[in-house]
Amino acid sequence: MKDEIERKFLVKGEFKTSVNKFVQILQGYLSTDSGRAVRVRVMGKKGFITIKGESDPSGISRHEWEYEIPVSEARELLEVCSDGYIQKKRYYVEFKKHTFEVDEFKGENKGLVIAELELKTKDESFVAPPWLGEEVTGDPKYYNIMLLKKPYNSW
Repeated sequence: MKDEIERKFLVKGEFKTSVNKFVQILQGYLSTDSGRAVRVRVMGKKGFITIKGESDPSGISRHEWEYEIPVSEARELLEVCSDGYIQKKRYYVEFKKHTFEVDEFKGENKGLVIAELELKTKDESFVAPPWLGEEVTGDPKYYNIMLLKKPYNSW
């Protein structure tokens, strides 16, 4: 079991000039019980199933198990996700020894851009790029699972 330690930020400026690579993502949830979620994801030509535990009180850390599955099966599983699925384009941006994953949402969440940063420890320091905006770590309305239930364009 791996602990995912992640912080989330709104993006307030131009970041695309620093992008190393990007991938299209389709993401849905098979289970959203309290304290855990089972996610299915298509990232480019790969499929994944992920089980996530409940976040700690700060929203920074939680248990995570992720496994690659055939992309054809991931696409089939997306069709049985109860709330549909999210579409987004993920950009990878290297900045001062860290990789920021910047998600530009599509569909009903179009206009929302969130940067995620995975860290090795909760107190690991990092340098914020100039386009990094307000921190939204731990704010449930920015969780992908919540963006399915109450999309950004309905706020």
